[in-house]
Amino acid sequence: MRKRSYRVISSGALAGCIFFFSLIGFCDEEDQEKKDGDKVVKPQAVEESAYDDIRLFTEVLLQIRRIYVEPKTYKEIVEAALHGMLSGMDVHSDYLSPDAYKAMQDSTTSRFSGIGIHVGIRNGLLTVIAPIEDSPAFHAGLMAGDRIVEINRESTRSLTLRNAVNKLRGNKGEKVMLTLTRKGGDAPFEVEIVRDDIIMPSVKGARIIVDGVGYVRITQFSRPTTESLQAELEKLMSQGMSALVLDLRNNPGGLLVSAIEVSQKFLKRGKLIVTTKGRLGKKEIIKNTAQGRYHYLGFPMAVLVNSGSASASEIVAGALQDNKRAVLVGTTTYGKGSVQSIIPLEADKKASAIRITTARYYTPSDREIHGKGIEPDIPVSITPSEWRDVLAQRARHENPGHFKENDKHKYDHVVDRQLERAVDLVRALRIFKK
Repeated sequence: MRKRSYRVISSGALAGCIFFFSLIGFCDEEDQEKKDGDKVVKPQAVEESAYDDIRLFTEVLLQIRRIYVEPKTYKEIVEAALHGMLSGMDVHSDYLSPDAYKAMQDSTTSRFSGIGIHVGIRNGLLTVIAPIEDSPAFHAGLMAGDRIVEINRESTRSLTLRNAVNKLRGNKGEKVMLTLTRKGGDAPFEVEIVRDDIIMPSVKGARIIVDGVGYVRITQFSRPTTESLQAELEKLMSQGMSALVLDLRNNPGGLLVSAIEVSQKFLKRGKLIVTTKGRLGKKEIIKNTAQGRYHYLGFPMAVLVNSGSASASEIVAGALQDNKRAVLVGTTTYGKGSVQSIIPLEADKKASAIRITTARYYTPSDREIHGKGIEPDIPVSITPSEWRDVLAQRARHENPGHFKENDKHKYDHVVDRQLERAVDLVRALRIFKK
């Protein structure tokens, strides 16, 4: 009797799932008729294919529910399926549970808990895009390009990006052990990091460096970035700034709207900033142009970039480069130029969501960013050891209260060759502008 009862339940669940998914299929205009060369695939054929695939999905779901070694609820099985479904598209798409959705929303306000690191999957390996300024990962010496091969001595090779991030997250005061490899290094090494609250001021280091050359660094593109940048630019202008170096090195990106707002401050109204192109016939091409009230056009600019400059940073760098507004100095950027849309799920009362890749970014000259990056106009490479010294020097300059008096001048001898080259460049451009 138990077996017969199960069959009845299975048949009912299967019929319900097929009916539900078939409704979704009939609502999709693209499925009404498809062409395969000269062959036209009619709706009936599409319908039958959908039934077969959904029947397979439902059978697996029910088998897991019935015989998996540990009891699982339908919700647990479906959530696992959603994760697999979306992460199977690309490493940036995923299902966001209520907790993950809330954490994502909190991160855009520039405050959250963790070790303070942005990661991605590159060549199948978990790779550091950039550590967050003044975070535990930053102070532990992690660098852009480091590969995380183990988390708490468990291999990361088979982990999805979502699972890796979940393993890196934790409560303040908790420890996590990372095993890393570094380009040019001899062997893997371990770093123990204590998680902490992460507060990320997005605009830092604004000052006049020399002879009217201003400097400002954007650490990420979040909601407060535009307002903070505006305030710092006004201060620099009042101090006689006549050229600017904008530092986007190790900036892992952030909000698209923030990147557009920052770009338009340095471009004439109407100039193209970035184009997003989605799936042909399903999502329109969107061109974002410079608007806004404040436009700083009267001085030469250089933008510093490196392999830790990603996403929104690449949008800004590409926009200023293609519009001949700034010269890029440094090394090729990361190459993360895909658009993820966050879609709250009605079935879960918008408590959960999906993050799904819906488009890709293109610079004003129609260069694709994703997988390629933005190449600098003037390449200037520095070694990993030089970059570590630059970071240490910068930290002591911008946060003197964090260091003992004897340590404040420890790195005064360090030369940031990329910054020096950018300063020389804008000073030369200023001469020819007169």
